[in-house]
This record gives sequence, structure tokens and C-alpha cells, in this order.
Amino acid sequence: MIDVKPITLEGHQVVAISVFLPKTTLLVVTTDKGYIMCGALDVALLNEKLSDRHIIAGRALGVRTIEQLLDAPLESVTKTAEAMGITAGMTGRDAILKMV
Repeated sequence: MIDVKPITLEGHQVVAISVFLPKTTLLVVTTDKGYIMCGALDVALLNEKLSDRHIIAGRALGVRTIEQLLDAPLESVTKTAEAMGITAGMTGRDAILKMV
């Protein structure tokens, strides 16, 4: 099952996506510019093999809900996200607010 719903963060509408798979759930919060995701996101792949796409993204580990994804510190971010002031250690919520 896939759950897609709009959520509001400080007056900005973003989209929360949960993909329920056997033994795991993929979590994403996205804006028009970028996204944060659970540990399934391969930041190294985005930075190395897909660098020409300039993807703005961050990854949080150990999260099981959208709320945890927003509250967790990001473990890693893409180089393009860093150029926008999004850093590892920043909460997912703060990163998303920089992407709106």
C-alpha cells in the first residue's frame, strides 16, 4: 500500500509519502525542489553517479514514521543540498523548510 498526503509545515504545503513493503516502509517528504528520505536513500549514488542532476536530498536513519523523519537529524545530504545550507545533523523538518 502507498499513502500519499499533503502536510503543512510553517504554512508551506509539502507531500508525505509512505510505501509499505514487506518488512520495511519507505518514507519520503518532498517539495518542488528536493526531498528527505529514510535510510533507503543512497546519497553516495546521487553525489557520484547522478551528480549532473543536482539533486537536493537528505537521508535520516532509524525512522519508522513521517513524524520521526521530520524530527530526526539527517545522517547525510547531497552536495547540492549542502550548497543550499542543508547539512548533516540538521533535522529533516529544517531541511524541508529550506527546500520550500
